[in-house]
Amino acid sequence: RESHKGDPVSFLKSNQGVITLATVYYDQDADLSVIQNKKIAIIGYGSQGHAHALNLRDSGMDVRVGLYEGSPSWAKAEAQGLIVKSSAEAAAEADIIMILAPDTSQARIYREAIAPHLSPGKTLMFGHGFNIRYAQIVPPAGVDVSLVAPKSPGHRVRELYVDGVGTPGLMAVHQDATGNAAATALAYAKGIGCTRAGVIETTFTEETETDLFGEQVILCGGVSHLIESAFNTLVEAGYQPEIAYFECLHELKLIVDLIYQGGLNYMRYSVSDTAEHGDYSAGPRIVTDQTRKAMKEILADIQSGAYAEGWIDENAQGRPWFNQRREEARNGQVEQVGRELRKMMPWLNAKEV
Repeated sequence: RESHKGDPVSFLKSNQGVITLATVYYDQDADLSVIQNKKIAIIGYGSQGHAHALNLRDSGMDVRVGLYEGSPSWAKAEAQGLIVKSSAEAAAEADIIMILAPDTSQARIYREAIAPHLSPGKTLMFGHGFNIRYAQIVPPAGVDVSLVAPKSPGHRVRELYVDGVGTPGLMAVHQDATGNAAATALAYAKGIGCTRAGVIETTFTEETETDLFGEQVILCGGVSHLIESAFNTLVEAGYQPEIAYFECLHELKLIVDLIYQGGLNYMRYSVSDTAEHGDYSAGPRIVTDQTRKAMKEILADIQSGAYAEGWIDENAQGRPWFNQRREEARNGQVEQVGRELRKMMPWLNAKEV
């Protein structure tokens, strides 16, 4: 149904088998004037940071970017017409502080540059709930704490805004000291273009736990290891690595694009009957009861904080295991073969790390 101010759209969703309503806000539910006269500091100028800063600026907001002295992003942000200051200076003068630095840097930046300037009545915002959910950042009682998380990489957030549309997003309020935390978050979401597509109300806990689970089980961990295992299975069986690359990695985008457009049903409709039959017959042999058990264990580690504790400790030790695994992954055979095959396809705008 159509949304009206104060009466956001609600969609059916399932929560442990119980059908509840997801609340979705659109442009007419958000009022930009709530933040029109506020000073906004964007801490960080990476993928999300640049998109938020530029979109808010183009929406008429008073924006400054906060970075550390010597940041390579400093000149880039200034070249794009933005005011850049140290993180501490930006936080000191801002009414709204959005932290978009990497998760593993946020606690230190908060302690050193933000906390000393977080006076009552200010708004502290996040693009991901990790540091609030796992108590790496504990804001004082007198400030609003909220989350606005576009469900898209930053470059896409910027592209869609420039095109006059937007990417869907999430919104959550952790602490409402002023009584205006939700209105401020919605206005911010409108400023970056998310309410054009729709903003779903959630919580810091739900956003953080589902985000980590999705990354680990399917989007990054699940997909990458499935690709590598399938590729290695074919190569070890004597098939050419180049053919294995095309079948196990290259063509994945074609399938994902179909799913992205119309869900699993549209993908199955679009592929051959043989491929669809293979979906139904082979899929359950790959995703078994053991796989589902592992998924539940991964979710339990996320919910209990065990995963976060391990990742935080890994960073504190200088990332020895992480850095070793990164190096091993970059030198895998599937990467070496792909690097050469991508040279055959200049239209890909291939990227190498």
